[in-house]
Amino acid sequence: MNELIVIVGPTAVGKTAAGISLAKTFHGEIISGDSMQVYRGMDIGTAKVTPAEMDGIPHHLIDIKDPEESFSVAEFQERAKKCIQEIHQKSKLPLIVGGTGLYVNAVIYDYDFSSSEADTDYRQSLEEFARQHGNAALHVRLKEIDPVSYRELHPNNLRRIIRALEVYHKTGQPIGERPEQRESAPYKTVVIGLTMEREQLYERINARVDQMIADGLIEEAASLYHRGIRNCQSVQAIGYKEIYSYLDGELTKEAAIELLKRNSRRYAKRQLTWFRNKMDITWFDMTNEREKITHEIHQFIEGKLF
Repeated sequence: MNELIVIVGPTAVGKTAAGISLAKTFHGEIISGDSMQVYRGMDIGTAKVTPAEMDGIPHHLIDIKDPEESFSVAEFQERAKKCIQEIHQKSKLPLIVGGTGLYVNAVIYDYDFSSSEADTDYRQSLEEFARQHGNAALHVRLKEIDPVSYRELHPNNLRRIIRALEVYHKTGQPIGERPEQRESAPYKTVVIGLTMEREQLYERINARVDQMIADGLIEEAASLYHRGIRNCQSVQAIGYKEIYSYLDGELTKEAAIELLKRNSRRYAKRQLTWFRNKMDITWFDMTNEREKITHEIHQFIEGKLF
């Protein structure tokens, strides 16, 4: 069975640096497990790894989509599995590094999406409902049947709201929790979770947002805004929707930045809750002595895989 290392954790905890360190040690290549880093021209707001940060380590599933395009968990699974196969064929070790839990789980457990094909008539009825009553009204319908999706999805993320409602309509269970979706693990996988004392994590998140603004996040979002990219999956991401509200005149610049910080902190909390409830993870606390903990992670993986 082929080996696979997975590194997950909340935003700003240090997954990128840890992944590159492990890739160097174990002769690996990295597959991004982030649903937003697939988009070209969205570098700052997604905290996309830079060529300098890569330090020669090949990265996959970054900059593969235009912002107008959609990207699904099923497509991620297909592409990631192909990357894993190709990396193994080069006698290298694949590492999935990212914070989009459902995407990562779909690969680890080889979810079967074929049993939830589109119900065209039902989907069209939901689209018509959204046209008549608004996206927010359709979003509310998730609250009782799939509270997790309700909390995680923005009201304007119509495509995924419809998908969640459709899956429940067909199966009677919330998306991602159907037994027939979760298959046996196709890889010999070690899943590492990075965590941190909440106060320090929140300080890192706030500092990251300040750095994003300094690096040109507003200008990056404005470029998308002036290209007419709206109501797309890409710009519903945290970091763009807040700046769009500023560009629309709904918020002051300062209020948009504070909202971005708050939404990022809340997202980190949701990520941690999801990972702890949905995945079998060995956790490492990165609050102090990061170099020492990183060395312990290296030793742990070596003991598990080699």
